[in-house]
Amino acid sequence: MYYALIGEDAPGTLDTRLAVRPEHVARLELLRNEGRLLLAGPMPAIDSPDPGPAGFLGSLIVAEFDSLASAEAWAREDPYTRAGVFAQVTVRPFRKTLP
Repeated sequence: MYYALIGEDAPGTLDTRLAVRPEHVARLELLRNEGRLLLAGPMPAIDSPDPGPAGFLGSLIVAEFDSLASAEAWAREDPYTRAGVFAQVTVRPFRKTLP
């Protein structure tokens, strides 16, 4: 089943986000290579694809996991979570309808 992982950035963590981004993206690429990643990306803090110093509000990842517990465990080990970029991560079941 798919799960939506919604990470909310803690204030003032843009530099940390940028520093650990390669490790975060590498984990996402593993999901993609396993055919489990539906989509992933950051949510800019302003209406711009490149928010500059305004940074990001968080990230959304939709991926396939065996269970809610395994999705939550994966989220706990994400580099953004471990480095304190994400102040909070919400994990919810997700059912793809379209397209």
